[in-house]
Parts: sequence; structure tokens; C-alpha cells
Amino acid sequence: MKRILVILTVLGIATLACQATGALEQPAPPVENSNNVEEAQPQQEILYIPPPEPGSLSALYESTLPGVVSIRVFSDAGSGAGSGFVFDNQGHILTNFHVVEGVTEVEVDFSSGFKTYGTVIGTDLDSDLAVVKVDAPADELYPLPIGDSDQLRVGDTVIAIGNPFGLSGTMTTGIVSALGRTLDSLNDAPGGGFFTAGDIIQTDAAINPGNSGGPLFNISGEVIGINRAIRTTSFSNDGDPVNSGIGFAISINIVKRVAPAIIANGYYDYPYMGISSISDLNLHSIEALELPQQTGAYVTGISPDSPAERAGVQGPTANEEGLPIGGDLIIGIDGIEVQQFDTLLKYLINNKAPGDLVSLTVLRDGQEITLEMTLDKRP
Repeated sequence: MKRILVILTVLGIATLACQATGALEQPAPPVENSNNVEEAQPQQEILYIPPPEPGSLSALYESTLPGVVSIRVFSDAGSGAGSGFVFDNQGHILTNFHVVEGVTEVEVDFSSGFKTYGTVIGTDLDSDLAVVKVDAPADELYPLPIGDSDQLRVGDTVIAIGNPFGLSGTMTTGIVSALGRTLDSLNDAPGGGFFTAGDIIQTDAAINPGNSGGPLFNISGEVIGINRAIRTTSFSNDGDPVNSGIGFAISINIVKRVAPAIIANGYYDYPYMGISSISDLNLHSIEALELPQQTGAYVTGISPDSPAERAGVQGPTANEEGLPIGGDLIIGIDGIEVQQFDTLLKYLINNKAPGDLVSLTVLRDGQEITLEMTLDKRP
């Protein structure tokens, strides 16, 4: 069965509100007291709810909810909903690009009940990130603490808070299922297809349509990711994707590089090498390509007039049967081991910028060589 990657904006949500109704009873007449002595009224008990224990999920929820927002969007095609969170005291809200793509109006709803219109001031199709600016009172702006996604480990507890199916303020929990995943970005590549989005967090926390753009927290209440998509093969009778326990979030360390640039300039330039690769080769492919080892980023293609071409990186050639063989295997960058293409991409996105010089360690024809490359920006 084909697996489908689903972005998590809710389209055309209709909310039904139900009110309990019943017959109104008239108060009973007062009882006359022959002694004219006023009867003592029973004391009304005051329900006391203790504060949440420090470090509990309840405490995390109460401390972070003021910084989580619901986003309603309107366009010629209809309406939709997503999630977001307050990034700073200047009224910048972070969400996904696909939440606000092509919309004519954006409404931002805070947990206090305050609502305001927002303006999209910049987007990044590679990370699926957008910045919305709102004019809101200072006491409504609660910037959430930002964590370090490089400190995450598989098995760590994570928490998502957002607006799934229009149910604002919904919290779900899970773990980090994997790190350093890659997804197609929303940015068209010159040779066809899309550029690759890297350093993606995989989680089994229940995220659903409407969670898009909302924060993914660590157990300390720090944002370590922005929920983006789920992978599923199942859909409800209404056509909504059903959560399968495989969700993806943009790592916050990418956001920390991209968001300030979007706020300042309206865009962010990614480093560009100009190679295509396959993240995980099976044994049959490794043997057919005559690769000298099983790990590394295998170069399947090189873009014309790219940094890789100028640096002398080589792709595969054809054997007598016309099948591809050989090609460079990148096993290191700047002295850091490259296990697969995902590793290479994560290093580039989190540490490098256009114009930077990188040193590649490459296996070619059984020999280890070093290539120097000056990075460009993605076209």
C-alpha cells in the first residue's frame, strides 16, 4: 500500500456547539418561622484545586499554553486552521508555510480568548516555515523558551500542543522516534523534483490535521521542534488522515537560523552543493555500484555549474551493459564522519552558509581523496 505524507492543516472546519437546556424551576416560597428567628444558612463549600506539581505535564501545559496560538486562515478556496506559537515580544508568530500558503487573511487566536489579524512577513519553503506578525498587547505575548534539538536523544519524552481538528489547546505526548530524518521540501529543484529538508525529528506523539505549525516541547517545556507532517495510509470516512504514530517536526536548531533571517529580510538562503544522493543503499545496489564500503553519501548526480562540479566531485559512469557503476562516495566533511546523505545534509544546514568553504573526504576508485568546495546558495 502506498504511504502518503500528509501536511497537517485542517481545511474547512465546521464547529458545532451544544448547550445543555432544561426547564427553569421557580424558587420555593420561604418557610415562615413562628419564632421570627432567622435560620442559619449552610456554608457553601469552596472547591480547591491544588496547583500542579512542579515538573509535571500539567505544570508544563499551564506554563506554555499562553504562548501557543491557533491560526485561522481564509482564501478564495475556503477556510482552514493550523497552529503556531509566540517567538518574541515584538509579536512574531511562527507557523508552517503550508498553513498560510495562498491565503488572503490570517487570524491568530490566543488561549486567553484574545483574537487579532496577522500579516505574513516572510516564508521559507525549504523548511516549511512562515513568520506572521501580529499587533497584540504586551500581556498577550508570551514567547516560549527555545531549546536545543542537538541535545535530543531517541526515547526522550516530547509533548505537542496545538489545534488538531480545530480543538485548540490540545496536548498529546510521545517520544522521539528518530532523529536526522529527511523530507521533500516545498522548494522546486532546478533539475525537477524538490530540494531536501533535513534534520527532521520523527515522533509518535499524536499530531493530526490542525497541529501544523505548533510547538513540540521537551520535558523541560522548551520548544525543540515545529510539527509539520504525518505519514499514514489510513483516512477517515470524511477524508481526514488518521494518525499512524509517525509524525515529523522541523528541528528547532534550523528554526533558530531561519526565523531571524526571515524577520530581518523576509527569506533565508540555504547552503548548496549541487549533488543528488540516496540516503540508504541496499546490499544489492552497493555491490552493483562496486562501492568500497557500505556507509557514506553516494553521489548519484551533479548539477551543471554547481559547487560540486567546480570542486571536481564525480558521479557514476556506465559499464558495458549501460548500468551505472562507481561514482564518488562522500565519507567525511570538515573532519566529521558522514554515515549517509542525511548526516551530510544535517551538518550543512545547521553549520554552514553560502560562501563557506568545506572540505570533503571522498572515496574514488578505492582511493581516499580530499576536495575543497565553496558553497553556493540554493537557486
